[in-house]
Amino acid sequence: MGLRAYGSVLRVRGVAALLLIGFLARIPITATSIALTLHVVDEQGEGYAAAGLVGAAMTVGSAIGAPWLGRWADRVGMRPVIVLTGVAGSAFWLLSPRLPFGWLLAAAGLGGLLTLPAFSIVRQALTALVPEDQRRQAFSLDAMTVELSYMAGPAGAVLLASTVSATASMIAIGAGLALSAALLTVLNPPVRAAHEKPADAAPAVPRRVWLRPPMLMAYAIAAASTLVLAGTDVATVAVLRDGGEVGWTGLVLGVWAAASLAGGFVYGTLPRPLGAVGLLAGLSLLTIPVGLAGDLWWLLALALIPAGALCAPTLTATTEQVSALAPASARGEALGLHGSALTVGMAIGAPLTGAVIDAFGGAWGFAAAGAAGLLIALAALPVVRRARTRALPPDESTELAPDPVPSKA
Repeated sequence: MGLRAYGSVLRVRGVAALLLIGFLARIPITATSIALTLHVVDEQGEGYAAAGLVGAAMTVGSAIGAPWLGRWADRVGMRPVIVLTGVAGSAFWLLSPRLPFGWLLAAAGLGGLLTLPAFSIVRQALTALVPEDQRRQAFSLDAMTVELSYMAGPAGAVLLASTVSATASMIAIGAGLALSAALLTVLNPPVRAAHEKPADAAPAVPRRVWLRPPMLMAYAIAAASTLVLAGTDVATVAVLRDGGEVGWTGLVLGVWAAASLAGGFVYGTLPRPLGAVGLLAGLSLLTIPVGLAGDLWWLLALALIPAGALCAPTLTATTEQVSALAPASARGEALGLHGSALTVGMAIGAPLTGAVIDAFGGAWGFAAAGAAGLLIALAALPVVRRARTRALPPDESTELAPDPVPSKA
């Protein structure tokens, strides 16, 4: 049944091409952080703190720009957004290797603001292309392609920087973004389903109608998920470095990512979706004891598998919830805010876990990241209970209700 469900989604016109181009577009985006770090440290002679400032500037710019670009896409369509961000992003990466540190720091904020929103583009287009009862499978496929992008992007940047130069990896990112933007421009992904009213035929739903506690809870869970993931990433490196087995880091993280891929695939085959809060709680609980595995690389890899299996399902569940709660006229903005929440969670998780590791040791990093995620999951429970027992007012529930999906007949 599960395989047939995936096959049914992939047979929807435009979905397979969208997922393939989205996968290719995300590879250079996932390589940006490591490429900037290697350039600032190795080629500009600055420290890791300076590299962190550049990365933070780009992260802040991306978090601010994602909902703004999504709102613009809601109004004018996807193609103008893709063209603008494709040109601006490619220009930044092609020119930034020549900028001194001060100018690079300033340009990084603008580069983040106008980053090609490949993650939001794919999710918004999937929502428009795929009927509601098949979106879990569609978003599971999306989550799996994201995992593959993260496995390919940073590794490719490191390989190119070590064999050629960090500048070469930055130029490759710019070229990759330009190619991805060109392919997406030709594809021109839809922002609304065929049965949904176009932007000029339907008034925009005010934010106060859809930006309510259930939606805010979905954003909080999304941020908590990436907080746990970023913390796990940092803690894994710290534990292996303390044990003198840092050379196995890539393999251990690869096992963790493979478990996420498998979990995302299984989640898409389930007859019913699982709650995002429960998935976050499970992810957090399974992350807390990972540090007990010690610093043997193979034992740590095995300990990461149970938590890894819940990574993609948790992110899929939050995407599914946001797409279901967002009205068609504000879907791009809502998914842009979802992308910002994911970015903010990663930005918080790494330094938070790092501070705990500096104070108590690498093994405690897993406990800190998992505990933070668990606290957010527990705080979200009352919102879930209220949402189940209290319906929206008639006027607002009408505005938020998704348009009926035509039957296959």
